[in-house]
Amino acid sequence: MPSAIARDSDSKPDSFTQNSRVYVLALIAYCGIFLFGYDTGVAGGVVGLKSFTDSFGYTKKSALEIANIKSWIVSILMLGAFAGSVGAAPLCQWLGRKKSLLIAVTVFIIGSAIQTAATHSVGQMYAGRFIGGLGVGSMSIAEVSPKEARGRITGLFQILVAIGVAISYWITYGFQEHFAGTTIQWRFPIGFQLIPAVVMFGLLFFIRESPRWLVYNNEPEKALVNLAWVRKRSINDPKIQEEIAEIQAAIQEERDATTGASIKEAWAPGNRKRFFIAFFMFFFQQWSGQNSISYYSPLIFQSIGINGTSTGLLASGIYGLVKIVATSIFIFFGIERIGRSKALGFGGAFMSMFLWIIGAIYYTHIPNVKATSPSSSSIAMAAMIYCFVIPYCFSWGPTCWVYCSEIFPMRLRPYGMGVASSTQWIFNFCITKITPTLVIKLPNGRLFFLFAAMNVVSSAFGFWLPETAGVSIEEMDVLFGAVTREERDKYLQEQLEKRQAEMMSIDTEKAHESRH
Repeated sequence: MPSAIARDSDSKPDSFTQNSRVYVLALIAYCGIFLFGYDTGVAGGVVGLKSFTDSFGYTKKSALEIANIKSWIVSILMLGAFAGSVGAAPLCQWLGRKKSLLIAVTVFIIGSAIQTAATHSVGQMYAGRFIGGLGVGSMSIAEVSPKEARGRITGLFQILVAIGVAISYWITYGFQEHFAGTTIQWRFPIGFQLIPAVVMFGLLFFIRESPRWLVYNNEPEKALVNLAWVRKRSINDPKIQEEIAEIQAAIQEERDATTGASIKEAWAPGNRKRFFIAFFMFFFQQWSGQNSISYYSPLIFQSIGINGTSTGLLASGIYGLVKIVATSIFIFFGIERIGRSKALGFGGAFMSMFLWIIGAIYYTHIPNVKATSPSSSSIAMAAMIYCFVIPYCFSWGPTCWVYCSEIFPMRLRPYGMGVASSTQWIFNFCITKITPTLVIKLPNGRLFFLFAAMNVVSSAFGFWLPETAGVSIEEMDVLFGAVTREERDKYLQEQLEKRQAEMMSIDTEKAHESRH
C-alpha cells in the first residue's frame, strides 16, 4: 500500500520544496556567472579613481605609462581566466565537479583578498587580478547545474554577466560620491566580490558530486544515490531510474562518438569551415568595440567630453542598465525569431553605423576637456554609445556562443568549443590591454572609426554565415558540406531498412514462439 501511494505521488508535478536542492545548485551557478561579470567590470572603474592612483603612486608618470599600468590591471584578469579555462576541464575530470569548483572559488577568494588588501604595490594588484582570473576562468556552470535549470542558466548567462558589470559600475559610482579621499573608495568595490564568492563557497558544502561525473567515472551506484538526493526521491523511484538511464545512455553515446577523435579531423573539408567560423566569430566579437567601452567606460565617456570621474561613472552605470534591458529582451523574445545569420549581419551593420556617427561628431566637434558641463555634441556621442550597445546585445553578444554550440558534431565539439573559448579569452585580453593606449594614440574620433570599420567586416561575415536556426544537429553535416544531401539520405534509408529488418525479425520470432 505505501508503494502505491508513493507511485501516485510521483505522478504529480514536483513542488518547490521537492526541488529546493535544484534551486541551490542553480544559485551556485548564478553566483559564478555574476562573479565573472562583476570582476570584469569593476577594475575599469576603480583605476580612474584618484584615491586608487594615489594609493599606488603612479600619478606623476606620463600619460602612456599610466595607460600601460591601467591596462595591465584590467587585462591581466583575462590572462588568468584563459589559463583557468584551459585547466578547468582536466581538473574537473580528475577531481569531480564539486571539488574543482571548491578549488576555483578558493583561488578566486584568495585573488580578491590580495586585490582588496594591496598597498602601494601595483605588483600586488597584478598578482591578485591574475589569481582571481584563474579562479573565475575555472568556474564551470554547466556541469553543476541540474537539467531543470540548465536551459535557463544558458539563456541567462549574458544577462547575469551584464548585471554583474552594471552593479560594479553603480557601486564604484556610489563610493566615488560618498567616500572621496579614502582608500575605502576603491577597496570596497573590489572587496564586494568576496561576498557572493563566500556565499558560493559555503553553498558548495551542502551539495553532492555531479551524478553525470560519477557515471562517467564508473560509479553508477553512487550516481544513483546522489541523483535521488538532488531530486528528494527514493533510488527506486521510476523517475530517478529513468533519469539515471538517460545519463548512462548519453555518456555511452558520447564515448562512442568521440572514440578515436582527433584534432586532425578539423582539417577535413566539412569541418575546416566550422573551425574557421569559431575562430573568426570570437575575433570579431572582441574587436566590435563593446568590451573596450564596457571595461573602460569611465575612460571612454571622459574621452568624449563627459568630464569628471563621477559623471563618467554615472554614464557608465546607465550604459550597464541599457545592456541589461537589451540583452534580456533579445534572450527572451528575439534569439529564436530573428535567426543567427541575420542577427549577426544586421547587428554588425547597426553597430558600425552608430560608431561612424560617434567618430564623425567627435572629429567635427572636438570635446573641451576643461568644460565644467558636457556640450550638446558630447551628450549626442553618449547617446550614440547607448544606441550602439543595443544591436550588440541583439547579435554579437549572446549569439556567438549559441552558434558555436550548434555547429560541431559531438566527436569534435570539445575541440570546437575549445577553439572558440581560447579565441575569446586571448583576444579579450589583447583588446583590453591595448584600449587605454589606443585612446591616446587614436585621438579625435579615430578609435571609433577603427571599431566602425571592423564592424563593417563583421557584418559581411555575419551575412555570409550559414543559417543554423531550426537546423537539427544531424543536418549540420549537410549544411557545412561534410556529406552531401544524397549521401545523408542514402545513409538514413539504410538505417531505416536495417531497423525495419530488425523489427520484422523480432515479430517473426514472437510469432514462432506463440505457435509453440
